Amino acid sequence: MQNAPQDPKGFRPKAFPPPQFPPHRPRRFARMPPAVFPAILGLLGLGLLLRRAVVALTLPPALADILLGAMVALWAFAAFGLAVKISRRPAVVLEDLKTLPGRAGFAAAVLGLYLSVAAIAPFAPALGKALLVVGMALQAALAARTLWVWMKAPPEAREITPVWHLTFVGFIVAALAALPLGWTGLANVLFWITLPVALAIWGVSAVQLIRRIPPAPLRPLLAIHLAPASLLATVGAGVGQTGLALGMLALAALIAVALVATGRWITEAGFTALWGAFTFPLSAFGSALFVLGFDVSGTLVLIGALGVIPWIGYRVMKLWAGGQLAVKTNAAEA
Repeated sequence: MQNAPQDPKGFRPKAFPPPQFPPHRPRRFARMPPAVFPAILGLLGLGLLLRRAVVALTLPPALADILLGAMVALWAFAAFGLAVKISRRPAVVLEDLKTLPGRAGFAAAVLGLYLSVAAIAPFAPALGKALLVVGMALQAALAARTLWVWMKAPPEAREITPVWHLTFVGFIVAALAALPLGWTGLANVLFWITLPVALAIWGVSAVQLIRRIPPAPLRPLLAIHLAPASLLATVGAGVGQTGLALGMLALAALIAVALVATGRWITEAGFTALWGAFTFPLSAFGSALFVLGFDVSGTLVLIGALGVIPWIGYRVMKLWAGGQLAVKTNAAEA
């Protein structure tokens, strides 16, 4: 039997370290996935939709309040986990902001704070006002950081996505929370600030959609376009801009019809965490219908939302609990 030929230069294969035993396990919340927050935002929105529905349909309000209480607790738990992760290594914020699920998740986390404020406003207005101010400061910082990361990215990555609505138009959700707190003036200012920003993002997104069809995994994000139109309709009605509110509701209805008509195309890639983008726009649309007096249409949307939002929320929570959500969304580790 011949000996194996020897490498004349003495090169040897690279030595790999032995497997770690016991296997490496991240500390609790070290890889908390921001991508869990869009689904939580949708569940919070469903609770607020139910609160409006029970008033319009003269049903007992206890069901909506119980659901809202549970969803506020869920948001608080997830926010605590994210805070623990950031406290261990603050640089994870910039790392997560480099990914699309991370940007959507951080923005949805702040918007979830606003909806939590709207939920507790009738019971603890002073706390609600304090949290609203904190939320607006956090969102301003997040918007600045997101813009900085976007400008530092290579040219091919500088695309305006529907997630920009969450980051830069998301202040309209603060206006939604300001209304039950009696801060109508603040809500009015935020309405007029966010309206042109939303119009600009819709315009740019329409041009991009004409020029290039988005890849199948990213198509669920198109549903986010429904949210600002619905929220502008709700807040517009609250600040006395009824004509603009009806115009925004009409635009929201057109977007909703387009989303339903292209539903199979949008969901072609199958279920992913990005399906959380279906949840909060649907609840926002239903709430806008009830606010502007379209109770029958609002009830139909509510029925659909009760079937869709909890199902998506359950699947995303299951991925989170099993540790798969962080891996699938490439969440940074602290």
